[in-house]
Amino acid sequence: MFHLQGITKIYRKRSQEVIAFRTDLLDIAKGEYVAVVGPSGSGKTTLLSLLGGMLSPDSGQVMFDGQSLYDLPLNTRTKLRRDRIGFVFQTFNLVPYLSALENVQIPLYLAGIAPAEQRDRAVALLEQVGLANRLDHKPCELSTGQQQRVALARTLANNPLLILADEPTGNLDPESREAILSMFDGFIRDGRTIVMVTHDPAAAARASRRLRLIDGSLDASDSISDAA
Repeated sequence: MFHLQGITKIYRKRSQEVIAFRTDLLDIAKGEYVAVVGPSGSGKTTLLSLLGGMLSPDSGQVMFDGQSLYDLPLNTRTKLRRDRIGFVFQTFNLVPYLSALENVQIPLYLAGIAPAEQRDRAVALLEQVGLANRLDHKPCELSTGQQQRVALARTLANNPLLILADEPTGNLDPESREAILSMFDGFIRDGRTIVMVTHDPAAAARASRRLRLIDGSLDASDSISDAA
């Protein structure tokens, strides 16, 4: 799915340069469940942004299913993100004045789906994440775990094959965290690919492969797999 070669991403502030992420070679296969771990500021979110088509590298190529992601026209890259990539954020990014149902309908509306089908698909997704009785609740009327499940339902609206998750369990209680991770396990069984940034050892342990970043670079061992 992903092939990164010769990648460098540098942040510049005044006269200082900080290498946010670099790798000579990194491959992520279709159907993998990858956890990206490391201390704060080690480049985890930068890597996720590079994979998601949101942050172009200063050098090197990010290949996604055989296409050079950052050589695509902006509108093509935007459509690819909309149609094939789902993003899960620690902060949820729900629209506060919309109901759970309306929040899940947003990507369907943007994709030009007819209103009746939008509603049917959004209802089905909220039922899937256990929120059938919370359709008309606004984010402020939901618990933190419920908000994350609404965000997850929204992520699934366009049936993405790739899910990029940035600290998806960071604000959750143990019960809600387990619910989200169980859903991720199901996504992998369905053939999706997950790349998850996390500080949570329990979450990282669920992945089949773990990449450790230190100061923007992959650890010398490159990755830790369940076979190790």
